[in-house]
Amino acid sequence: MSKSFYHFLIKFRHPEPKDEISELANDAYMDHGFPKNSSDYDEISSYLELNGYYLPSMRIFDHAWETYLFQEEKNRKNY
Repeated sequence: MSKSFYHFLIKFRHPEPKDEISELANDAYMDHGFPKNSSDYDEISSYLELNGYYLPSMRIFDHAWETYLFQEEKNRKNY
């Protein structure tokens, strides 16, 4: 079974964010309404569009999502 996007994202948390994905990870961690168990692009994207006041651009989410998909595909091939 694949990891949720949040589970993937949270490994990028950092006390001093080094990039936009680390900032998103920190913000998602603090966002108690973030869909933590979801692996659905539309659900997470819609949530961020309506509630992601901390996200300066959806481009950041799209980049993180592509990285997530790449990692999930890589993990699937290793099993």
